[in-house]
Amino acid sequence: MKKIFTLLLLTPVYLLAQKKPLDHTVYDSWQSIGERMISNDGKWVVYTITPQEGDADIFIQSTESNYKRQIPRGYNAVITEDSRYAVFKIKPTYKQTRDAQIKKKKQEDMPKDSIAIIELGKDSIYKRPNIKGYKTPLKGFDWIAYQKEKDPATIKPANLSTQKTVDSLKRTIDSLAMLVTELKNIKAGSKDVTDADDDPSGAAAASEGSDLVLRNLLSGKERVFKNVSEYYFNTYGQKLAIEITKSSKDSNSKNGVLLFDLVKQKLDTILLGGNDFRNFAFTEDGNKLAFVGDRDTTTSKVLSKTYGLYLYTTGDDSAHLMIDKHSAGMVEGMTISENGAVSFSKSGKRLFFGTIPVPPLKDTSLIDIDLVKVDIWNYKDDYLQTQQLFNLQRDLKKSFLAMYDFDAQNLQQLGSEHFSNIIQTAEGDGSTFIAVTDTGRRVQQQWGVRQLDVYAVNVTNGKKTLVKKNLEGEVYPSSTGKYILLYDNKIKNYLAWDGSSLKNITSKIKVPLYDEENDVPDDPNPYGIMKWQQNDDAVFIYDRYGIWRVDPKAIAAPELMISGRNNKETYRYIQVDAEEKFIKPEQMLVFRKFNNTTKYSGLISSAYINNTFEKTAPIKKEGAYTLGQPIMAKNKHIFLYTIESFGTSPELDVTNVVSNDVVQSKSLASTNPQQSQYNWLIAELYKWKTFNGKDATGILYKPENFDSKKKYPMIIYFYEKLSDGLYNYQAPSPTPSRLNIPFFVSRGYLVFAPDISYEKGHPGKSAFNYIVSGAQALSKNSWVDAKNIGIQGQSWGGYQVAYLITATPMFKAAWAGAPVVNMFSAYGGIRWEGGINRQFQYERTQSRIGATPWQRPDLYIENSPFFNLQKVKTPLVIMSNDADGAVPWYQGIEMFTAMRRLGKPVWLLNYNGEAHNLVERKNRKDIQIREQQYFDWLLKGEKPPKWITEGVPAVKKGKDWGLNIDLQ
Repeated sequence: MKKIFTLLLLTPVYLLAQKKPLDHTVYDSWQSIGERMISNDGKWVVYTITPQEGDADIFIQSTESNYKRQIPRGYNAVITEDSRYAVFKIKPTYKQTRDAQIKKKKQEDMPKDSIAIIELGKDSIYKRPNIKGYKTPLKGFDWIAYQKEKDPATIKPANLSTQKTVDSLKRTIDSLAMLVTELKNIKAGSKDVTDADDDPSGAAAASEGSDLVLRNLLSGKERVFKNVSEYYFNTYGQKLAIEITKSSKDSNSKNGVLLFDLVKQKLDTILLGGNDFRNFAFTEDGNKLAFVGDRDTTTSKVLSKTYGLYLYTTGDDSAHLMIDKHSAGMVEGMTISENGAVSFSKSGKRLFFGTIPVPPLKDTSLIDIDLVKVDIWNYKDDYLQTQQLFNLQRDLKKSFLAMYDFDAQNLQQLGSEHFSNIIQTAEGDGSTFIAVTDTGRRVQQQWGVRQLDVYAVNVTNGKKTLVKKNLEGEVYPSSTGKYILLYDNKIKNYLAWDGSSLKNITSKIKVPLYDEENDVPDDPNPYGIMKWQQNDDAVFIYDRYGIWRVDPKAIAAPELMISGRNNKETYRYIQVDAEEKFIKPEQMLVFRKFNNTTKYSGLISSAYINNTFEKTAPIKKEGAYTLGQPIMAKNKHIFLYTIESFGTSPELDVTNVVSNDVVQSKSLASTNPQQSQYNWLIAELYKWKTFNGKDATGILYKPENFDSKKKYPMIIYFYEKLSDGLYNYQAPSPTPSRLNIPFFVSRGYLVFAPDISYEKGHPGKSAFNYIVSGAQALSKNSWVDAKNIGIQGQSWGGYQVAYLITATPMFKAAWAGAPVVNMFSAYGGIRWEGGINRQFQYERTQSRIGATPWQRPDLYIENSPFFNLQKVKTPLVIMSNDADGAVPWYQGIEMFTAMRRLGKPVWLLNYNGEAHNLVERKNRKDIQIREQQYFDWLLKGEKPPKWITEGVPAVKKGKDWGLNIDLQ
């Protein structure tokens, strides 16, 4: 009698050195450190520890004592500016939410968050249920405002157009717009979307507000505001703007804007009546409030609304209409944009907002069923129709920057259709802004050429002066706006514009300031800049290993401030103050140090004194680990950061730099104690010579219980260069598509990840040169089972898998995710995630051909696996998903159908509605199981499952997943 078992239920029948191998049941409970923060005084940290699936916990911990508090399901935390309180939300349990989803409850009936407030170091906790969200002032500390969820009885149903998950076997496409909509919905993970055009009454937008509770953290007193739709604090928490909506229970109520003075405890109604208010902005001191509003529209059913810019100044009776389409200085035919961001400059002397052309009225005489639906492609279009349709909603909301100067009392239109990208300087107070445009040269972006015209904009009169035409490179504004810094890819130098001329300011630097290892057929990218010095006295510029101080006037010679070139050590600045705009004298600087040979990392500090970087005590000495982004307490040199290695799950550490000679460090939290129960991995750098004599490096992963007397099957995983991640921790998680390295290593595999350098025009041969030479070098070791080696790659790695199996019979099993197999057909394809054409990828970037198909057809044939599939002797699994936004999924179909025609063993997995990399966790779990089954079958001799031996007919789709293994 046959006994059928599902792999998920199998229990390991052997132990590895008395430690268990990882299995597919471990994923959900594996933890990571999520959000983390440190109080301004450095005495408190708040962080979350989150399982892959389930309920996370938030922790509040002292850096000076043993105090530590754990609150289930806390997240989205802040520590108040005075380092006294922690505020956060608490989620419903994972089970509650999942059960509600299974029951398909409406959004208003789903379990809701709570809010929690804790005084740091105290045991009591303030909680309130059914909370939508909360806000605190950026720099104030007395107040918090939290908004309750709406009363379900007041929610008006909106018309929903249902967009079901796409099934590739049943897809019908009326137009590109429909396809783009499908892809956007899939990427967002939503099956139900609200279409504004389906709701002409505006019912969805007109839903009532809910209660807003303003709480004084010191006294505990609260005040409730009814029917609030939005609310905003000014930076220092003296003012609170409140937008209210009319109530269905009170026919006399109206939409309006309230202003609450938190210092005087005074509430004013500054605007009452109107249809819509949005885009609120305060000056830092709260004395001015600006927003966009529509008061002229009498009903939400109109086809076009009229917006104006409103301003309230402390002392006024009410907000007044400041600017509309009739105002002096407004360009004829333009009006205030409802979508344009509103903001004040740092000083509050300037107000920025968006303008748009006055929209035409919709023709209501047209009947939908009579409309022709056609996409018209024109070779003169700036962008392809696919890109236009993908960006349609963004473009409909596009606005052009305008500015009102309070001192000069005038309006300047700074942006336009031609100059849609305006870069502000000096936090909006600069005398010169920057305009960047590619108008007239957008078509050539299709094949990877991006040229920009850069202009200096006189903010006083709006005059634009050409700085650089046809720039291929980067633009960096100085901190004050005194200079415009450019990097020119062609001359490979930085140029500074001082208001009258461009000067090459780096010509005297003899080491490259651009990618020294560039191996794509395009100009190398610059390493970039660190920061400007205060007052724009200097700019700090990176080379590969160090940092140069450069005079923007090009008078003083560049100075090398710090460098590890001799030891192949790279130094990079870490901004630990989120508000930092430039480098100040005597400022403490933090640098990440990375050794390119050993892959060791460290954190060092330095003081910027007398234009030099004076080293102080290291925050964390260089070592065999990877360090996360450090966070510094605002008022103390105390640093919070994560530390991990391939064998150590991430920990949370804190370091106090007491003096130049003394640092004090301790660990606050660790994760995944259960790891000690499992056979884990060890990692080491492996070096060899390629076939053409080049030095090569990769990572070799071995089981923790590695025995050199045994033979191990091996899987080779690759992309481009991975060895810098030698000390990265890799959790056993169902990955989007890459190899689950700790899982396979734990179960007795070797995994090899070789670095690859590419010869332009020959990416396939380059992959062969590095990967196969590395595999052969490793195979000389007695502990490598040379007859059982597999390869796995995703995307660019998937292409390389496809190429390799046409070039060598060395590999016994292959797995390719989202591969390109035919560079001719892929060259003209569309990357649906943005609607852009793929030509640039072959001519300029990753695919590295460096020519068009009509210029070098030989290279397209040489590098296309499709033309050599008859040589394949290796079984192959392809993952190619029908909603892939990067690689056209028909590439997988081309490969599958060709190999099928040739009688080669091949399988194709198409996860319906899925993206380039799997998004849905259930699909990630599924592919992990299939990948293990496949490699175990071919590399370990295990029994294959039914999806491999028999397949799964379409009539059984959704009923039988083919994972069963016949063990008879």
